Amino acid sequence: MKYSIALLILFSFEAIGQNVPNDPLAHTYSIVARDAETGEMAVAVQSHWFSVGTAVSWGEAGVGVVATQSFTNKSFGLRGLAMLKSGLSPQVALDSLISNDDGAAFRQVAILNTEGQVASHTGAKCIEEAGHINGENFSVQANMMLKKSVVPAMENAWKTNSGLSLAERMIEVLKAAQAEGGDIRGKQSAALLIVKGQGTNEPWNDRILDLRVDDHENPIEELGRLVTVFRAYEHMNQGDLYVEKGVMQEAMNEYNAAMKMFPDNLEMQYWTAITLANDGEIDRAAKMLKKIYKGDNNWRELTKRLPKVGLLVVEENELVKLTQQ
Repeated sequence: MKYSIALLILFSFEAIGQNVPNDPLAHTYSIVARDAETGEMAVAVQSHWFSVGTAVSWGEAGVGVVATQSFTNKSFGLRGLAMLKSGLSPQVALDSLISNDDGAAFRQVAILNTEGQVASHTGAKCIEEAGHINGENFSVQANMMLKKSVVPAMENAWKTNSGLSLAERMIEVLKAAQAEGGDIRGKQSAALLIVKGQGTNEPWNDRILDLRVDDHENPIEELGRLVTVFRAYEHMNQGDLYVEKGVMQEAMNEYNAAMKMFPDNLEMQYWTAITLANDGEIDRAAKMLKKIYKGDNNWRELTKRLPKVGLLVVEENELVKLTQQ
């Protein structure tokens, strides 16, 4: 008969007379933090467990962030945020969650609000090495770590990388944990969630970044790569805004910045070329497009379709030049 890892651990604890919660496992290390300058709040996490970001990371703009791990009580995420939203402090919210949980000894939880206040809990039955350190605007926590030095290394990485933007700073904290041995079982998944410090009337835009690496040999490195991709597309989006305003030089500066970050990305090259064409620089655009078509001829077909929807405004003879073999 075959059993899941969770059930095997459950049976092991029951065999020695300990009642283990029947909840998903997420033995892991994580950080909840707030950028003091922007007010943005974030959760970053890594674990040797599939899709850790779907269980550990919770956040809401203008409210706060929560990391719930070890034997993960997912309800702590939504319930914790609801308590913060009602005006409770992180500590009062955490005390309420733990006091009503029969599995409190197996839980590890961290809560942070918009003022940078934090509260953390590491249950007495969390698997060693386990612990947390919190301070103004951050809390780092870990369980089932290879060494005791993991959590202090995370704290040090947070404090010594204050010059970085929040996303990159969070990645450095995860890297520091892994450099100390990290999860005793190894690596599998990672996630990074960032929300605005203040909510808006457009909540669909209040989640700044939500990246997950669900299954990967080097999840932190892959998460870092995705953050870089995100930054490149930020340049692309800003370039689009400049195009809408008719400020073409600024648009090209943004597009060029994106392409420098990912020189092999055909889509970034393509829309830069289309912008050039719309600005009357047909020869430059045609030269770029010719190289793009060699990489994937479907882009040529797309170019033919753009005039119909007004995304490419050129004369017929210019369109022929832009789509020629």
